[in-house]
Amino acid sequence: MPKTSARLLSLLSLLQARRDWPGSLLAERLRVSPRTVRRDVDRLRELGYPIESAKGPDGGYRLGAGSALPPLLFDDEQAVALTVALQTAAGGVTGIEEAAARALATVRQVMPARLRHRVDALR
Repeated sequence: MPKTSARLLSLLSLLQARRDWPGSLLAERLRVSPRTVRRDVDRLRELGYPIESAKGPDGGYRLGAGSALPPLLFDDEQAVALTVALQTAAGGVTGIEEAAARALATVRQVMPARLRHRVDALR
């Protein structure tokens, strides 16, 4: 069983990847019990993630919309796509150039060097 923090990040990544997740499938993917999934969902809620749940045999979890944007996880391909889109927006999408440039700087700052090289090659 992975450490709690790593498991929470894995759970968050799964919740971001698709709309609805049955609790049993999350437990299977994370290799934990359904009870551990419930506790981990509660921990994410305490951290401000708006996770909705539905009870019953078809119940499960979904990441809902919140009042503030929580920290997000991106896989490599998503990070590259986001960076390319922000570069395009910063280069001339009227009304959002400055915000796109700031978001681009934020993403590039935390992006691994191997991904920055991929983004730079796409320019």
